[in-house]
Amino acid sequence: MAGTFPEIENRCYIFLAIIGIPVNLLGIVILSRGKCGLSACTSRYLVAMAAVDQLVLIVAVILWRLVFHHFPGSFIEVTPVCSTIAGGFGAVTDFSVWFTVAFSFDRFIAICCDKLRVKYCTVSMATAVLASVGAVCSIKNIPIYFTLEPEELIDNIPWGCPRKQEYYSETGWVAFDWFDKVSKPLFPFALVLLLNALTVRHILVASQIRKRLRGQRTEKSRGDPEMESRRKSVILLFAVTGNFILLWLPYVINFVYYYVARVNPDDDTESTFIFQQVAYMMLTLSCCTNTFIYAATQSKFRQQLQNAIKYPVISIGQLVIARVRRT
Repeated sequence: MAGTFPEIENRCYIFLAIIGIPVNLLGIVILSRGKCGLSACTSRYLVAMAAVDQLVLIVAVILWRLVFHHFPGSFIEVTPVCSTIAGGFGAVTDFSVWFTVAFSFDRFIAICCDKLRVKYCTVSMATAVLASVGAVCSIKNIPIYFTLEPEELIDNIPWGCPRKQEYYSETGWVAFDWFDKVSKPLFPFALVLLLNALTVRHILVASQIRKRLRGQRTEKSRGDPEMESRRKSVILLFAVTGNFILLWLPYVINFVYYYVARVNPDDDTESTFIFQQVAYMMLTLSCCTNTFIYAATQSKFRQQLQNAIKYPVISIGQLVIARVRRT
């Protein structure tokens, strides 16, 4: 198994790049047009999430996994370049995680806080929140640039990017590593679960109240437009956040195993190593799935997606027919 796993892993990352990048790009284009029946505020969050997912695939999969491992001696291995990519990877994964938290909080306000919803759930507020989260995540990951050091100098150019040994021993670096891990998988994970739990509780209470007011305990056939609208919003919210929780869960388990249980990495077995690599692969997979979720849960997005797929086919067909007629 050990001999075949790296090859399987490599093929999986190639598949993620081939599928994920065009799918995310398609999702960005469709959502940006604003014809999916979603509010402008929701669309702004979803476009931002798709954009950072695209960045994760480019940085983590294309540059780090594929170029770095398949083209040894390339510019990627120059220490400043490698350090920049490492910092960029930390930043874009933070973007992906915290934009999901911001989206969850926005939907929590929209569903549960009627008075605050009018002021908070706006395009300008969404833009301000996303910009603020992006700035904080960028600043937070600057120290990662300084965690790597060159292995050798070739013509006065530093090459290689192993992590500095003091990163594992100096108090400041150890504290930063803990802060980085807690602020990425654990705290956002807990926040999303908490927001979803509060949202479910509010929906159940509100549903019971509205049923009493409308007499729906005996009149099941009568419709409720507001509850239907909330139902669609909740389906989208739970699909996106549920996907995030499911695909990040192995990474969280891996973190707890090593950092909370204080397991020595030197005691790794083949199974624990494979689990760790699968965990990284699944969090990367989480950056490829949102467009499929939108297609599965939003009928208007699905229609726009069908139109986008049909358009080039129809256009090519028309060009072929026109050319045949000329001949």
